[in-house]
Amino acid sequence: MEDNSSCSSMVSGLSQVSFLQRTLERLSSTQCLKVQSQEAAPVAVIALQRYLSEEAEGQQLDSYSYDVTVTDGVWRAKCFVHPSLNHLVHTNTLRTGADISITQCSFVYNERRLGHGYICIEQLRCGGERSAVLPHVKDVSLLPMLVKHGMERSVVLQSDVPLQVSRKHYLSLWNNDDPEGDIWTSGCPSSDAVLDVSKITLLCSLETSFRNTWKPLPLLVKIIHKSRLRYYGKFGLKIDYPYQAYFEVADQSGTMSLVLWNELCPEFYQRLSVGTVLYIQNYTLKQSYSNRSHPQMNHHRMKTFNSVEICLNPRNPASVITVVSPKSVLPQWGLPDVSYQFITRSELEKLSNNSACDVIGLVTFVGRVERVKSKGNKGPEKYWTYRWIHAVDGTSGHPFILEVFSSSQPEIFSRICPMTYLVCTQMRVCQVEGSFPYLTSSCETETFITGHHKGQPYVSDPKVKSFIQWTKTLKDNVVLQRTAVGGHYCYPRPPQKYTQSTADVSAQAPLVAVADLKREIETLKFREHKKLAIQGQITAVRYLKSPKTTKSQRAGEKEVPDISTDVCEQAAPDTHNDPSPAEQTSQASLISPSAEKSSANRKKRRIQMREAVQSSLNRACMPAKRRAGPETTEEEESESDAEEAQHAEPRLQLLTQDSDVLSWESRSWLKQRQEVSEHLCQGGLYQDSVSRRFTFDEKDVLLQWGNLQPTRWAPEQTADTIPPVASQGYYQVTVLGINKQIAVDAAYYPVVSSDEPRAVGLPQDPHGNTMLSCLSSGFLCPLSDTANHSEVTPPEPEEVLVTASELEDTHVVCILDLCHLGGDTVEVLISKVYRVTEVCLD
Repeated sequence: MEDNSSCSSMVSGLSQVSFLQRTLERLSSTQCLKVQSQEAAPVAVIALQRYLSEEAEGQQLDSYSYDVTVTDGVWRAKCFVHPSLNHLVHTNTLRTGADISITQCSFVYNERRLGHGYICIEQLRCGGERSAVLPHVKDVSLLPMLVKHGMERSVVLQSDVPLQVSRKHYLSLWNNDDPEGDIWTSGCPSSDAVLDVSKITLLCSLETSFRNTWKPLPLLVKIIHKSRLRYYGKFGLKIDYPYQAYFEVADQSGTMSLVLWNELCPEFYQRLSVGTVLYIQNYTLKQSYSNRSHPQMNHHRMKTFNSVEICLNPRNPASVITVVSPKSVLPQWGLPDVSYQFITRSELEKLSNNSACDVIGLVTFVGRVERVKSKGNKGPEKYWTYRWIHAVDGTSGHPFILEVFSSSQPEIFSRICPMTYLVCTQMRVCQVEGSFPYLTSSCETETFITGHHKGQPYVSDPKVKSFIQWTKTLKDNVVLQRTAVGGHYCYPRPPQKYTQSTADVSAQAPLVAVADLKREIETLKFREHKKLAIQGQITAVRYLKSPKTTKSQRAGEKEVPDISTDVCEQAAPDTHNDPSPAEQTSQASLISPSAEKSSANRKKRRIQMREAVQSSLNRACMPAKRRAGPETTEEEESESDAEEAQHAEPRLQLLTQDSDVLSWESRSWLKQRQEVSEHLCQGGLYQDSVSRRFTFDEKDVLLQWGNLQPTRWAPEQTADTIPPVASQGYYQVTVLGINKQIAVDAAYYPVVSSDEPRAVGLPQDPHGNTMLSCLSSGFLCPLSDTANHSEVTPPEPEEVLVTASELEDTHVVCILDLCHLGGDTVEVLISKVYRVTEVCLD
């Protein structure tokens, strides 16, 4: 890096003092400090916090800013991350629990406030998976916070608030819905004070009083529904805590919406639960906001007042909210009981689409947490976080399929795992043509797991009690055999016909140009999921036995190059995408004992199949004249060879027997490969794409693997990695865009067993196990069932690939699932392939 008059290099010999302290001292005499690589000591990231950026003149690099707290084992220092490094957070390259080396930084003073300034990290180098610093720190919270001399009295520098002083609070790292930071209070004691309920007003009288000048009398109500938090912050908004939360409250006369605004949300949101009784003074009324979701409340059998809503504000006027202790609630107040509408799995098919219900079940599968960008959001970029869950209740052979979004309950959402009792309220039914219905969250959905059920109103519900009785008949070791965690999961499968609708582009995967697909892949952020469709031709298929490993899984402590404010040129991807030797290593040692017998049968069958297929191929690839009989002359053979070269057949290659790698290529791919302008090879199937069996011994590491990276590092945040998982292999499919300019590699990972979570709800119409029918159906026919000791074995890859010639010159539409797994790793999977004859134009 070039020297700069405003920059100085650090001297060596820093091992005797704190690296952070020495850095701060050097920054007092220079504008910009550059650290030579041999001098930079690692510091561990112990907190990474996000907040809305200050509005800047000119182009805004990012809607959000990040503060990072690091430690060298002696001091802690909260630093500002230069906006040009934000992409490292977006891709989870800069993350808590890992080490970084600061290679360039500066000290920034706040020119509008005395005694405030901070270190700005401008360049850094990321370390490996395991921290070299944290194992030597007993308790990071006891380490002193490093502050520049003269700034010790700064409240901002010592508090859990952003370094950019115009912002008063942090946001959750991955969404805007979860409470984040010390400002959110919970568990505060309720009031035992004697209340004067002789002069209260009923909800039924508020509608008539709305347009009159009146002094509102107190309200005495019970919360019967609670919505997730809504953050409405944006540039230019002069509100310190732009939050809103809706509640449905009830008294003896009916129900009405109540809105908690701004500063009152951090103070009260986590203290207010369904069943809580409130005594409210100094509230205001306003006309109801029509463009919002409402819970379905017919089961309460109470009158609903929809025209006005109760507003609780921190000022003008300042509302007074009293949380009444449960033991102080009197029967004569006439407050209604909280009611639910629990259903069993056997009743689900009878419910109409979009109807609401509550469910309880024993969790058997928990998918990884993924993110999806909020559509139609006019403010700063916003993501929803969600995960797929299977839960059983004993009334059906099929589980509930649940799409659960974060409901502002991060302590519950992040701890959902198999073998826990899960309750989800106000779920909405989504009927699926030709498959099982699933349930998705609404704004009013709340989730509860084992350890959080005590005191909830639903514990006395008859269906909850019946479920608990059923669970007493179960044996943990039997249920554990049916559990799974993480991996790729998407529901429902694409429909039988692909419809390109101009009226509703959100109905299914939008059709994009391959050039747009490249841009979509490059701009994905950590755990962001997208479903897209492309059209073209399948020109090559390769069978690979083992999923890819990510860079961190391969390299361990391998460091990433310096990343700075300078523009970095990205290396072109390897167009051949050959697996590394580690990826081709046999997984025999990882196969469970129960699978050894079927594995041996498959190996014997594979050898027999390889011999049969090779013999068939030798005959199929032989020119017609040579197949006519043994009388063919050498001259005729030579002529036939020349003709074969001109009209080459699609090629099925049987590579080395030990590697179990097979491939097929179309007759034109060899030439087309040289002509394409770009071949997108970064996608595929990875170890993180494959679900794993749940065990109690590995509970913590499995939960960490499936969750998003936490905002704060904690000692229980293990550096252990998930061991590689045995896989039945997958097919790497090369799709050439319809204009033959760009090709893309995607993985086809077929369902092979009915035990897999992906098999639930999968339409299983029989098919012939041709390459195209497998790509279309998503599974190998028939599915094996190891739990029931089925002797059915899936077809060998040779059997499938030998039929791949039907893909030659076939115009197809491919549905792709994209998910960013962190770093430079992007999962690109084919969920379905349509012939163009199966496409409808609407």
